[in-house]
Amino acid sequence: MKLELIHDNYPWNLLLLADPDRAAISRYLGNSDCYVARDGEVLAGVAVLHSLSGTTAELMNIAVDPGLQQKGYGSRILSLLINRLKDQGFQLLEVGTGTFGYQLKFYQKLGFRVTAIRKDFFLEHYPEPVMEEGLQHKDMLLLSLDLTGSGQ
Repeated sequence: MKLELIHDNYPWNLLLLADPDRAAISRYLGNSDCYVARDGEVLAGVAVLHSLSGTTAELMNIAVDPGLQQKGYGSRILSLLINRLKDQGFQLLEVGTGTFGYQLKFYQKLGFRVTAIRKDFFLEHYPEPVMEEGLQHKDMLLLSLDLTGSGQ
């Protein structure tokens, strides 16, 4: 699998899988790097990284084509991004996610740790309720991954 940095023709169908608010995606795409992941000729997924500082980046969006989910693509995409960030001298990768659901487990399996809670984030920042398995997301967990290998 390889990552390709893109500047247009964004795969909206994939981006909207991870973030249901097209306006929010448009706002962060403007000052972030968008990567598509290809497995041969197949578009497997997408990820968006935003640099918060010279040493900290935030994963804004990551999604895998529904037909390829649960096959390790998400982990491989994130691992490629982590290696790229390390090579660029970043020390910390942050991501915000809901307080429940498969995404939380996905990040924790890859070594991310909960570092903060943003109470009412989904209520205040999304015009429509963000639902998963019949339950509304309200709070956001901020997770971080130490890229230096020294732990947190």
